[in-house]
Amino acid sequence: MAFAVPLRLSASVGWGRVGVCLPRGRRFSSKMGAEEMIDLCKKHSLWPWSAQKAVNPIPMERAEGVYFWDAYGKRYLDMNSQLMCCNIGHGHPKVIAAIKAQADTLTYAGPTMATQARAELVRELVRHTPPGLTRMFFTLGGAEANENAIKLARFYTGRNKVIVRYRSYHGATLGAISLTGDPRRWPTEPGMPGVVRIMDPDKYRSQLFREGEDTDETFAQKCLHEMEEVLKFEGPQNVACVFLETITGTNGIIIPPNGYLQGVRKLCDKYGIVMVCDEVMAGLGRTGQWFAVNNWSVVPDIITCAKGLTSAYLPLGCVLLSEKIAKHFDDKVFYGGLTYHGHPMCLAAATATLKVMAEEDTIGNAQRMGKVLSSLHQEMKQKHPCVGDVRSIGLFGCLELVKNRKTKEPLCPFNGTSPAVQEVAAYLRANGVYAFQHWHFLHTNPPLCITEPQLREGFEVIDKALSLADKHVA
Repeated sequence: MAFAVPLRLSASVGWGRVGVCLPRGRRFSSKMGAEEMIDLCKKHSLWPWSAQKAVNPIPMERAEGVYFWDAYGKRYLDMNSQLMCCNIGHGHPKVIAAIKAQADTLTYAGPTMATQARAELVRELVRHTPPGLTRMFFTLGGAEANENAIKLARFYTGRNKVIVRYRSYHGATLGAISLTGDPRRWPTEPGMPGVVRIMDPDKYRSQLFREGEDTDETFAQKCLHEMEEVLKFEGPQNVACVFLETITGTNGIIIPPNGYLQGVRKLCDKYGIVMVCDEVMAGLGRTGQWFAVNNWSVVPDIITCAKGLTSAYLPLGCVLLSEKIAKHFDDKVFYGGLTYHGHPMCLAAATATLKVMAEEDTIGNAQRMGKVLSSLHQEMKQKHPCVGDVRSIGLFGCLELVKNRKTKEPLCPFNGTSPAVQEVAAYLRANGVYAFQHWHFLHTNPPLCITEPQLREGFEVIDKALSLADKHVA
């Protein structure tokens, strides 16, 4: 999808590159070459989640809609919305215009200020939040939102323990990484005390699920029974919150079975525990609903969101909380704050993003294209023996790659890699498809504005890449 950007002329301006307005007498510096860009970035950057010598970045130069281009001029289809965040696509002119307009008015206001940017965003966002989640605390990202959700739950209940899952990822700050179940937490341990882990409701790999015998509801009840057993051993009177990704993200797009989230809600109500749903990835349209919990008609006490809130045009996170929890702090101090809380530039970007989503039926497109994505997943599973399982909801999906369908042995070791998955990743990159590959999970999370021809274009390349992995199947 391409966006037409309106051009504005003024007597006080001149033109640099096409479509870019500059004050008279100023010109762009010469375009930086790809090699210079890479060399400078590698020399002076500390890259996340990487051994530095292994880093091989794409020199990304520009982006529009579902595509981006590197400094060599090569085009890539962005099948992961960068990091599951550019939900409305790249370079939308209405959001860019809103950011520019806010910069002309007010670039920063302290966290205790009331601003038009804040007022407009809360008015817009509350139109889409689940019933009762009408209070908001703004951060600069998902990890900060999760940190503050932990504090809110602990302050509100006066309890310490937090129930989380092993396949989760909640962010890289100390509290958020302590909640995280996957191996990214290992180097930071012992981390924050009070964290208790349970297993995920993963039908494909759970020892509790009996294929051909259990329904979703039966499996959900088994998982809930296990959760309640853990609560009893930990003492439910000690548990502040159950903290879950509504849908497990980077660790395999694990979609909860029907009855699971409803059951978690009942358990939390039974024991006076706060239910927190991390929707940093799953929220804001990704699943074909404004919030993923809407798929199961469940309202948690707290939702955290970020990424799609501004479509990553500027950094912003948010803690959505119930009026019941918010009222607790009417007469009690909330001990939390950030210098950039309620930053007007970020808030303006969020308001514009939400309006674009409503005006362009982004949610509806995610539902329609989600059906196409699901059918393409099934095609890949039928055609390629390396595909053990496929999972998707809306435009949130992945293919789980295996060496052996019968044993379900992953295509690479846990927390590792293999020549097979490296071949798949290299082929996709070489052929202009940018996809997120985490261990043996090949993610398919494109911008929500994607069209059916664009989806099929991406899967033509994925199809060929999977043929390479098939050679490694027993």
